[in-house]
Amino acid sequence: MSDKNREDRKEKVIEVLNKARAMELQAIHQYMNQHYNLDDADYGELAANVKLIAIDEMRHAEMFAERIKELGGEPVTEPADKVEKGQKVESIFPFDAELEDDTMDVYNQFVLVCRENGDSATMKLFETIIGEEQEHFNYFDNVSDHIKKLGASFLARIAGTPADTGPASKGFVSGGGNA
Repeated sequence: MSDKNREDRKEKVIEVLNKARAMELQAIHQYMNQHYNLDDADYGELAANVKLIAIDEMRHAEMFAERIKELGGEPVTEPADKVEKGQKVESIFPFDAELEDDTMDVYNQFVLVCRENGDSATMKLFETIIGEEQEHFNYFDNVSDHIKKLGASFLARIAGTPADTGPASKGFVSGGGNA
């Protein structure tokens, strides 16, 4: 098999990895914006969970970037889309469920691109992340159903709950990384 053919196949995989990374970057921005707004509206438990999902998306973006670098590519830094700002609590969760559902659909198509181009390692990476996106979808869909069925009484139960997501992981500065 020619080196040109191999490079062409690798480029196709890098392309879908970068599209996926841009989608993850958009989800991070979207979910963090929602986290701030939910916290500000005093829906602490919802804010905390949306923040934890944003952190999952950060991990996904990093995993995609690492794989892109392994393949000799350059990871994108721009989000795939703009953030929808100022969403009401009733619209956040159906919006996010649809975002996750669309992401799983796209990533399943990317699995096929990886298979067609002989990259089983990237295919497995997508499959792992699809499983996590399914968990995010289930959470968003569940909260959306509760809000639809129970409305104000569900939201009243959440109001005033803590937004704390546990101990913060140490960053570079607080973790002594610049010693």
